[in-house]
Amino acid sequence: MTKIITSPSFITQLREQIEYPSAGVFSKVLLKDNACQYTLFCLAANTDISEHTSIQNATINVIEGRGLLTLSGEDIVLEDGIFVFMPANAPHALKAEKNLAFLLTLSEKVTDKN
Repeated sequence: MTKIITSPSFITQLREQIEYPSAGVFSKVLLKDNACQYTLFCLAANTDISEHTSIQNATINVIEGRGLLTLSGEDIVLEDGIFVFMPANAPHALKAEKNLAFLLTLSEKVTDKN
């Protein structure tokens, strides 16, 4: 389910969108426009996402579960309600300790005009 914004608003209950796979990662783009993409990630317990980077800024909003995010060498516990900002090109990796669901928002990196 991907919704391209054609009207001024979009509403969904995130918990109703959660679908945990038996293993690995399930993701679905909920909404996308010219500046941002909003993707729901559902990771089965004990799933690892190896270190990588993104050319876009990103935020993680944890809906439920528990995991460990390593962001630029710093370990961050992911649990209900945690919000994390990840700048573009920051190395990061993730391990879901329990089933973990979060909203990932990718946004364009703003170019420094100085």
